[in-house]
Amino acid sequence: MNPNMKEMMRQAHRLQAKMTQLQDELATRTVEASVGGGMVKAVATGKSEIVSVTIEREVVDPDDIEMLQDLVVAAVNDALGRAKAMMEEEMGKLTGGMRIPGLF
Repeated sequence: MNPNMKEMMRQAHRLQAKMTQLQDELATRTVEASVGGGMVKAVATGKSEIVSVTIEREVVDPDDIEMLQDLVVAAVNDALGRAKAMMEEEMGKLTGGMRIPGLF
């Protein structure tokens, strides 16, 4: 095998190991999104998993369930978007901004 190819393979393996380590680290980091003036909050991990949703008592109106549903959906979507942005930012630092197909 060509020496340059061997070095490229070593670099690819090192990058893969660093990416795996970063993904494991990001799985433990969280982001929070808040909507409705802080009445509904959602927390997501770097793996895009929702770990909690907090709803303030004042926003619960039995006559307007749709508003509460909309707030929960907005908070969850915002939290997932923030988690994705965090993952992309950290992976971008690792890859030097190079977009690798299938990575995100």
